[in-house]
Amino acid sequence: MDVILIPLFNLIMTVLVMYFWIVILSVVMSWLLVFGVVNTGNQFVSTLSDFFYRVTEPALRPIRRILPNLGGLDISPLVLLLIIHFLEQFLELLFRKLI
Repeated sequence: MDVILIPLFNLIMTVLVMYFWIVILSVVMSWLLVFGVVNTGNQFVSTLSDFFYRVTEPALRPIRRILPNLGGLDISPLVLLLIIHFLEQFLELLFRKLI
């Protein structure tokens, strides 16, 4: 059983860590776009921005529906990062109990 569980656990944890960093990079990219540091006229920036939007928006949209409107402040990425962190901790404790 450990032959399957350990690699599966490692894969899930790796995906969660990667998604955590993708959310952070998405936030940084949105700040760079808003403050005019980078321009979407550049093909690479446009592609990267579109990738971050397509990967993070499905997870952020339900959170935005639940959270109250705070004007120009969007805290949904912070909530998503907390959820990812909670999942990492939960899965790690669950894995320790199973093995």
